Amino acid sequence: MEILHRDQLRVDSIHARLSSRGVVPDKQTALPVQSGASIGAGDYVVTVGLGTPKKELTLIFDTGSDITWTQCEPCVKSCYKQKEPKLDPTKSTSYRNISCSSPSCELVNTEGGQGCSSSTCLYQVQYGDGSYSVGFFATETLSLTSNSEFKNFLFGCGQQNEGLFGGAAGLLGLGRTELSLPSQTAKKFKKLFSYCLPASSSSKGYLSFGGKVSETVKFTPLSKDFESTPFYGLDITGLSVGGRKLSIDPSIFSTSGTIIDSGTVISRLPPTAYSALSSAFKKLMTKYPLTSAYSILDTCYDFSKYDKITIPKVSVSFKGGVEMDLDVTGILYPVQGLKKVCLAFAGNDDDSDTSIYGNVQQKTYQVVYDGAKGRVGFAPAGCS
Repeated sequence: MEILHRDQLRVDSIHARLSSRGVVPDKQTALPVQSGASIGAGDYVVTVGLGTPKKELTLIFDTGSDITWTQCEPCVKSCYKQKEPKLDPTKSTSYRNISCSSPSCELVNTEGGQGCSSSTCLYQVQYGDGSYSVGFFATETLSLTSNSEFKNFLFGCGQQNEGLFGGAAGLLGLGRTELSLPSQTAKKFKKLFSYCLPASSSSKGYLSFGGKVSETVKFTPLSKDFESTPFYGLDITGLSVGGRKLSIDPSIFSTSGTIIDSGTVISRLPPTAYSALSSAFKKLMTKYPLTSAYSILDTCYDFSKYDKITIPKVSVSFKGGVEMDLDVTGILYPVQGLKKVCLAFAGNDDDSDTSIYGNVQQKTYQVVYDGAKGRVGFAPAGCS
């Protein structure tokens, strides 16, 4: 329930902010991805190096955020518990604070004008679930892999951090503005990165930067509606259940627009589209008993008395003729073992709210972000 509650808070926050071929993963820059469940986080994590000598830190990666930050000693105000020891800037020969007069300081959007402490630049970032990080804006050496190092990487050295990050040491920002990791490493990787989110917490995925274009990934163009935001916008054109396209007016999707987000768990659809999906799904699932709703999920089943379950195929179509047949883990979301398993989609409050393509629906696919060419692509069986 906690994960879904946090998920709704993130979605509310995204809505509030907005109302205001493919890649062969480059083995040299592929980082293993793990479900954050192992450290009590609902997101996905990778381990990178910061500092000289290099210190390994496990960070949540997030396509809906820009700034990369980690908790730092001496942690002047407050820090939450993390898996590894915190970064100590005094023990790194490559750490430098950014001064308030530096043009880099202007890249940080701080709220309430708290942009400086004496002459040192500060950053402040707040997330949809109320989590936040505040601290010194600085540069450091970032090591993605042993042969992929970036000097003078702009990041946040957190001195006051609170929230639901599990045991992660902070966050890796993969959004679209100048501060994000893809933008800061664009010279080498050309704003090209891909990931595959594993089907379960026991299987592995990856996050890879750069690489070569292969034939298996189908691309959809980035939507122009979200160009001035950190988000990657896509155009959903339709939904299918059991091989049949649902009769949903395409304007339902184009009015609200859609973003793809690695940090939102459950996909959110316009209520008109969601109710069409839910009723078509129910019609093909009449032999299984429905059970009560759970948090934001309202189409739930009790499978506890069944040895074998057959579920209809669910597909999402995007502009450019891209169709994604969801993995079974992207269709059903177990909330109480087999006693309560729910359709892994939810409706927004209103048809005008932005739709969000969440991480459950992305599982097992290779998802490719090609910022330079303005497109996002998908290929099935991406983790293998």
